[in-house]
Amino acid sequence: MKRILKHTKTKNQYLVSLLSVSIISLLCLFTRDFLDYKVIGYLLLVLVSLLAIFLEILPVLLAAVLSALALDFLFIQPYYTLHINSAEDALLLLLFFVIASINAVLTFKIRKAEQRTQIKEARLSTMRLYNTLLDSLSHELRTPISTIMGAVGTLQGKANHLSDDNKSKLLSEMEKASLRLNHQVENLLNMSRLESGYIQPKFDWCDVKDLMYHVLDTLNENLTNHKIAIKTNDYLPLFKLDYGLMEQVLYNLIYNASQYTPAGATISINIDYQPEVVIEYQSDEVITLIISIADDGHGFPNNEIDKVFDKFYRIQDSKTGGTGLGLSIVKGFVEAQHGKVTVENREEGGAFFQLKFPAAVMHTKNISNE
Repeated sequence: MKRILKHTKTKNQYLVSLLSVSIISLLCLFTRDFLDYKVIGYLLLVLVSLLAIFLEILPVLLAAVLSALALDFLFIQPYYTLHINSAEDALLLLLFFVIASINAVLTFKIRKAEQRTQIKEARLSTMRLYNTLLDSLSHELRTPISTIMGAVGTLQGKANHLSDDNKSKLLSEMEKASLRLNHQVENLLNMSRLESGYIQPKFDWCDVKDLMYHVLDTLNENLTNHKIAIKTNDYLPLFKLDYGLMEQVLYNLIYNASQYTPAGATISINIDYQPEVVIEYQSDEVITLIISIADDGHGFPNNEIDKVFDKFYRIQDSKTGGTGLGLSIVKGFVEAQHGKVTVENREEGGAFFQLKFPAAVMHTKNISNE
């Protein structure tokens, strides 16, 4: 199949070369009484140079040959014959063909060299990202695995000498480490899905308030030292969203807030239904759901806040650990549902994330009244 596509593409390029030379030659034909044929030769030479920028080498060489033939046949006297009367014209035609061919080959080689450079830079960038990921995972995965292995070893070797309270603590540590490990693996799998373009949202009716409480319950251990303030509209309809993607979005945002704010910080969550707010970058769609998550921590450095959604990016001087995937997954999952996510620093301190979705709405009041 690839060979067929490549053959079709090359065949089209030959056609482009033929048509380009034919069109320029016909246009110049109407002006040959006013333009010197040397000027027309320059125009055809420019055409070959332009084609060399976009086409493969063989179609460009075809254009060079056709240009030389057209120059001789149509513009060098005697017209409509390949015969050349003067040695000067013969030398000019020969030089035209040689220059056109050399220009085509050199331009093609320069273009290929640029492509190889871009591929090399892309590979180097990929390797840097790969090394960054490995460095992050070396800490993020080693810590919970070591915790689990240590706890298992203790239970196996000293199970008869441990009190019920100590056993309970060890099991609790194992559970926390398992959840942390599962979170990192989930992020890696989700990033892989985003990179492959595999994300296909499965929209269904969601109770966003219930979903939020479910995420908070899952993160209960991480939020022990934080205050949670939830504010919602008096009335919230059901929204057509992907439950699984939304769960990951909210989990990552709240988890990040719990990890990168000091103990005692407040995480404020606001769920708002505003059907008349028009989305900023798609004016034909109406925002129906706005979710805001804010904290009163330290916020982001002003010179780095534009990079927080970049893959593998971690704020300088931040605490150790983390793969830098959480917020990039948030952005990908929100946009997969046609939404938009923004972040800014609050004037009073802390970070402010806002999610906007043009989601379809089901009014539960109407259902209950029926």
